[in-house]
Amino acid sequence: MKKPISSLDLNLLLTLQLLLQERSVTKAAKRMNVTPSAVSKSLAKLRDWFEDPLFVKTPLGLLPTPLTVSLEQDLADWMQIGNQILDKFHHDSPGGLKFEMAAETPLMLIRFNTLLEQVNQRYPQATVKMRQWDYDSLDAITRGEVDLGFTGRETHPRSRELLKLMPWFIDYEILFSDRPCVYLREDHPALQETWDLDTFLRYPHISIYWERSDTWALDEVLREMGRERNIAMSLPGFEQSMFMAAQPGHNYIATAPHYCHHYNQLHQRKLIALPIPVDEAQAEKLTVPFTLIWHKRNSHNPKILWLRETIKALYGSPLS
Repeated sequence: MKKPISSLDLNLLLTLQLLLQERSVTKAAKRMNVTPSAVSKSLAKLRDWFEDPLFVKTPLGLLPTPLTVSLEQDLADWMQIGNQILDKFHHDSPGGLKFEMAAETPLMLIRFNTLLEQVNQRYPQATVKMRQWDYDSLDAITRGEVDLGFTGRETHPRSRELLKLMPWFIDYEILFSDRPCVYLREDHPALQETWDLDTFLRYPHISIYWERSDTWALDEVLREMGRERNIAMSLPGFEQSMFMAAQPGHNYIATAPHYCHHYNQLHQRKLIALPIPVDEAQAEKLTVPFTLIWHKRNSHNPKILWLRETIKALYGSPLS
């Protein structure tokens, strides 16, 4: 017999969602700011209501049952719908409204202050939470923990970051496209040589550890040509790579989006930007579409619609 929803304490669904994310009673309890015993009692109630064990203990943590796995997306949608109901209230009464974004930096930092000014003008009591885009950000959007992502993807046909490989439930909009550049100190010895592929590959490279990898489409293009970079250093973001490229005492070079030239000017970094020395057909494979990313359930969320339009107005053309 189908059970009425009124017979389930809906607060238990949050516990179930956190257990799915953490696969640990202790970790879920920490996130809920309650004791593990309280979470265990909630899990017992959930097991009784669903008439299923929901999780099985293993040496690696809690393993969800097939029923629990089937509920994961529904739980994320349920929580997001609840947030949207609250957002409709906050859209007219903005106190307590939160914007949660995951973005590639320094892209967002270039005009982030202007974005904050517009958020504060439209929603005076709103809070903004910004996280660095990383390997988990797309899942965070799916789980409802992030409202909007803003990051670069790739166009190389064999890339794992192609937009067409996005899950069906993810929507996106390209704001502008960018060709990466090479950044060198003003006194770098490579500037005294002919700028060609041999010169580019002669020097040690700073790479970015991106989406759990320190290689990207450039390395795929070089492999097609039978060449490779000497990656001597991997750093977590473009800000760090350009900071290191600007330091004296070494000959490292960095590769980063063209818009970073504007970021370097803002911070008065004495770096020269040069094109990656490959032909046009290969360079086209390196084009990066900078893209807004959100879950389909947020397509009509007034808060997200406003945020998308505001970011489009600020970033809708390449940054020089």
